[in-house]
Amino acid sequence: MTKPSYVLVKQVRVEAEQMDQEIQRKGLLIVLSSPSGAGKSSLAKALLDTDLNTRLSVSATTRPKRPAEIDGVHYHFITDGTFEDMNQRGEFIETVEMYGKKYGTPLKPILEALESGNDVIFDIDSIGARMIREAMGENVVSIFILPPSIEELEKRLRTRSQDSEDSIRTRLKNAAHEMSFWEEYDYVITNKDLGESLKTLNTLVACERMKRYRQVSLTKNVSSLINSCLALSKGQAKKDSTH
Repeated sequence: MTKPSYVLVKQVRVEAEQMDQEIQRKGLLIVLSSPSGAGKSSLAKALLDTDLNTRLSVSATTRPKRPAEIDGVHYHFITDGTFEDMNQRGEFIETVEMYGKKYGTPLKPILEALESGNDVIFDIDSIGARMIREAMGENVVSIFILPPSIEELEKRLRTRSQDSEDSIRTRLKNAAHEMSFWEEYDYVITNKDLGESLKTLNTLVACERMKRYRQVSLTKNVSSLINSCLALSKGQAKKDSTH
C-alpha cells in the first residue's frame, strides 16, 4: 500500500534535516605561508582561536627545548636517533634541516585528523608547503599571505624585533625569495588588516569544507533523498489517478 503523500512529504523533510546533521566530511589541511612579517602566524592563531574544528600541526624537532616551551604543544622534542628512525619508516610528511637541527611533520596525527573530520593548520614556509601538497594532494588547501607593501613589511620587521640593520636586510632578501613562490598556492590574501584577512580566511576554509569530495556521507544521504522523492512522486501520481 502506498503511503499517503503528506506522510512522504514529512519523511522527505525529516530526511533532509537528518542529512544536515549527519553529513560527515574529511578533514582539511590548511597550509599558510608568507614572508616573515606578513602575518601568517597571527592569522593561524586567530583561526585557531575562532574555529573549534581546527588544530595546529605540531612538528617534531631535534633542537633542545627552550624554557617556556612545552613538549607536545610547541614541538615534539626527540633525539637525532629517533628522528632518523621515524624518517626511515616514512613517518614524516616533510622534513627540513636548519642550523644543524632537524624538523619534521609527523604523518600519523595528520591522517587521524583527516579521518575524524578535523582540520589541521600548518604555519610553514614554501618548501615545506610544496612537500605537504605533493604528499597529501587534494586534502590540502594552500594560502599565501602577502604584505600590503614592502614599506609596511619593513615597518613590521623593525617594530617586532631588535635585529641589526644587516639582519633586517637579510630578512627582506629572504622575504623576496619566499614571495617568489606565490603562484604555487590555491589562494592569496593581502594582509592589510588582520580582522579583514581573518574574515577572508574563514570564508575560504568554509568553502573548501563544502567541496563534494570532502563530504563523505553525501552519496548515501543524497541517494536516500532521491529514493524518497521518487516514492513521493509515485504516491502523488496514484492519488491523482483516483480523482
